[in-house]
Amino acid sequence: MKTVLHYLRPRLGIMSVGLLIKFFGTVAELLLPWMLSVILDEAVPAGALGGILFWGGLMVLCAAAALGGNVIANRLACSTSRDVTRRLRHDLFARVMQLSCAQEDAFTTPSLISRLTSDTYNVHQMVDRMQRLGVRAPILLVGGIALTLSLEPVLTLVLIATLPLLGLVVWFVSTRGIRLYTRTQLALDALVRRAQESMAGIRVIHALSKGDYERARFDEANARAVNCDQRASFLMNVTNPAMNLLLNTGLTVVIVLGAYRVNAGLAQPGSIIAFLSYFTIILNALMMVSRLFVMYSKGAASGRRIAEVLAAPADLAPQNIPPVQEDAFLRFDHVSFSYDKVKDTLSDVSFSLKRGQTLGIIGPTGSGKTTILWLLLRFYDPDSGAVRLNGRDVRSIPPEVLHSKFGVVFQNDFLYADEIGENIDFGRGISPEQTAAAARTAQADFIAQRKGGFSAQLAAKGANLSGGQKQRVLLARALAADPEILLLDDSSSALDYKTDAALRRALARDFADTTKIIVAQRVSSIQNADRILVLEDGRAAGLGTHSELLRSCESYREIAQVQMGEVE
Repeated sequence: MKTVLHYLRPRLGIMSVGLLIKFFGTVAELLLPWMLSVILDEAVPAGALGGILFWGGLMVLCAAAALGGNVIANRLACSTSRDVTRRLRHDLFARVMQLSCAQEDAFTTPSLISRLTSDTYNVHQMVDRMQRLGVRAPILLVGGIALTLSLEPVLTLVLIATLPLLGLVVWFVSTRGIRLYTRTQLALDALVRRAQESMAGIRVIHALSKGDYERARFDEANARAVNCDQRASFLMNVTNPAMNLLLNTGLTVVIVLGAYRVNAGLAQPGSIIAFLSYFTIILNALMMVSRLFVMYSKGAASGRRIAEVLAAPADLAPQNIPPVQEDAFLRFDHVSFSYDKVKDTLSDVSFSLKRGQTLGIIGPTGSGKTTILWLLLRFYDPDSGAVRLNGRDVRSIPPEVLHSKFGVVFQNDFLYADEIGENIDFGRGISPEQTAAAARTAQADFIAQRKGGFSAQLAAKGANLSGGQKQRVLLARALAADPEILLLDDSSSALDYKTDAALRRALARDFADTTKIIVAQRVSSIQNADRILVLEDGRAAGLGTHSELLRSCESYREIAQVQMGEVE
C-alpha cells in the first residue's frame, strides 16, 4: 500500500476537495429520514401546512445537495484513480524496460504483462472505490447509529446486536480475500504464459498437428485459473447473501418491535419509519464496507505485485571498476558464466579484437555463442573474468552509453506492424539518406521495388516479408546508426549464398572501421573474418584464422569439410 499512497500524494489536494464534497453530500442525504419523521410526527398531526412546506422544501434541497455532491465527488474520484493508474503504469513499464535479463527471467514475461494490465486495473478499482465509499460508508454508519439512538434508543439495541456478526463477516472476507486473489493472479500469470507460448509457436503447432495437445495444455492452465477465481468468487458471493440475511432479519425484528411500540403508545409512526430507513442505511453502509474490503483485497494483492517490480534493485547499475591499459579495443578476459549457477554456459573464454576487426563465432547449438553477445551488451554479468571495451570493464559503463555503441541483430528478432522505414529508424531520428544507405549495404534493394518503398506497411512480425527479406530489414536497422560494434547472431541464415557473399563484401567496404562479431552456422559466412572462435560446450575449442583452424582445430575442420568439402 505504500506504493499506492506514494502515487496518491500529488493528488491529495483534489482528493481532499472531493472527500469534503462527499462528506457534506452524505450528511445531507443522512438528514432526509429525520426530516420526514418531523413532518409525520409534528407537522401533519398539527395540520401545519407551513411546516410541511418548510420541511418538505428542505428535504428537496438536501436531496439536490446530496445528488450534486455525489456526482461531483465521483467525477473527482474517477479523475484521481485514472491519474494514479496512468502514472503507476508508466513507471511500472519504465522499470520493466530497465530490468536485467536475469530479473526478467525471474519475474517471467507473462507475469510482467499481468502486472502491467490486470494488476494496475485492480489498483485503479481500489483507489476509485475507496474515494467513493471510503467516506460515505463510515458517515452513513456512524451518523445513522447516532440518529437511531436519538429516535429510538430501545430499537437501536437490535441494531447494535447485529454489528458484531457483520464485523466478523467483514474481517473474514478481508483476511481470506487477499490470499485468494494473490493465488488468482498467479494462476492468471500461468494462463497468459501458456497462451503467449502457443501464439508464438502457432505455425509449428499447425505444422506438427499438435493443436489438440496445445488445447489440452491451455485447458489445464485455464481450469487452474478458473478454480482459483471460483474460490475467491465463492467467498465474495457468500458475503452479500449473508449480509442480506442479517439485514432482513434485523428489519423483521425492528418492524415487529416497532409495531408493538406504536400500538403501546411508546413511539410515533414517523420515528419508526425514520428508524427503519436508518436501519436500512446502516446495514447498507456495512455492505459497502464489505465491498470495500473486497476491492481492498484485490488492490492490495495487486499493489504488492507491482511494488515487487518497482522495488527490484538495479542489479546492472554501473560499478566503480578502474580502467586498465589495453592495446585491444574489445577483450574477453577468462570469462565464465552460468545461467542456473550449476553448469557453466561459458567456461574460461578469452579473445581480443582491435578496432575494425571481425570475429566469427561458430559451434554447435547450445555451445554459448549467443551468450557471448549478451555478455558484451551486459544483459548479464560474467561469474568470473571481465569483458572490456577500450580498457573499460562493461560493468563500469552506463547501460545507455554502452548500448549506443552497438548495432545488433538477434536470432528471431522482431519487426513492428509499421512502415519499413520506421522499423529501420526505430525512433532514433535517422535521416532518410542514412536509412537508404543502410538498406543498400544490407542488400535490401527489394524495399525500393515495393509499392510505397520505405513507406510500405509491414504486417505484425513482418509476416508479409520472406525470411530473407526480414533479415535484411533487421540488418539495415542495425547498420543505420553507424555503430562502433556490430553484433550479428545468425543473421544471414535465411539468405542465399550469393546474397550472403554480397552482404559480406558490402560490410567490409562500407563499415571497414566497425568492429564486427558474427555468430554463424555457415563457415562461408565467417571464413574471411580476422579471427574465428570455435565453441564446444562453452569452451574455446579453437581460435584463429580460417586457414589456421583448418590445420589446428579438428571440430572446425569437420564442419568445413561437411559444408564446403574443404580438407586440410
